[in-house]
Amino acid sequence: MRRLAGLVVIPLLLLSVAACGDDGGSDSTSSKNGFPEITAGSKFGEKPTLGKGEGKPPKELQTDVISEGDGAKLKKGDAIQVNYLGQSWDSTKPFDNSFDRKAPFDLTLGAGMVIQGWDKGLEGQKVGSRVELVIPPELGYGAQGQGDIKPNSTLVFVVDVLKATQVPTTAKGTEVAQTDADLPKVGVNADGKAPTVKVPKSDPPTKLVSNYVLESKGEAVKATDTVVLNYEALLWKDAKTFDSTYKNGKTVTFPLPQLTLKGLKDGVVGKKVGSRVLIVIPPADAFGDKEQQGIPKNSTLVFAVDILAKV
Repeated sequence: MRRLAGLVVIPLLLLSVAACGDDGGSDSTSSKNGFPEITAGSKFGEKPTLGKGEGKPPKELQTDVISEGDGAKLKKGDAIQVNYLGQSWDSTKPFDNSFDRKAPFDLTLGAGMVIQGWDKGLEGQKVGSRVELVIPPELGYGAQGQGDIKPNSTLVFVVDVLKATQVPTTAKGTEVAQTDADLPKVGVNADGKAPTVKVPKSDPPTKLVSNYVLESKGEAVKATDTVVLNYEALLWKDAKTFDSTYKNGKTVTFPLPQLTLKGLKDGVVGKKVGSRVLIVIPPADAFGDKEQQGIPKNSTLVFAVDILAKV
């Protein structure tokens, strides 16, 4: 089954990394309590400068709360927003940071969107905290390395936890009648399990369809939002499921400005958070006349989407 998460333009931190080159780090070796020391920009919100780690790095995940916030503790499944800077233990130069981009990073904690050291190290931290993580290779990029990150590298991150949103397990709202026999019918269950999707034998629509199945009373999604979704995705032609967050057991977090599947973005924008939506995407708003990740060219796509939260 193909995952559509790869259709988002994403920063360096995720499971796939490309190096950013010289980022002006510290040339000194400096540590505090066994952690590489923040030699400049130590306050929450400031871009930090990290010293080089001293001696051999720890073999297990280490977490140091530089400054503790007064917000809620992060839990698995929370949609969170952070700023961060990452550097190898034995390096003086950061390989990535969100401070320079002036674009905080959004993720769902525990959903496998990032290296394991992040999912494990950030759980239980409070919103408003600055945390330093020292991540051993097996919880980072392992023996293969990634980009300019060498194989078996221990990684050091300074992370500012900006905010967190608790994500519900399902859409809830008023059932909206599905009366068009030429459109798929989507189940209205609210138990956190995948809804059924029945695709008709008729020809697919030639224009984008975005209809409520369950309409909530939440805020309307804007094109600049980051949203947390559960979805079932099928091909119209044979009603074959090609992607499912339910089967994978993990929601996805999509920054809409970076979502490259136009029809999915357009189908979500304007709809209310907490709702379930049927989205039918014609080829012109999907992948057109090109095969994509095993999806045949000129395919009409069908999505049943729960808009669980926005960050």
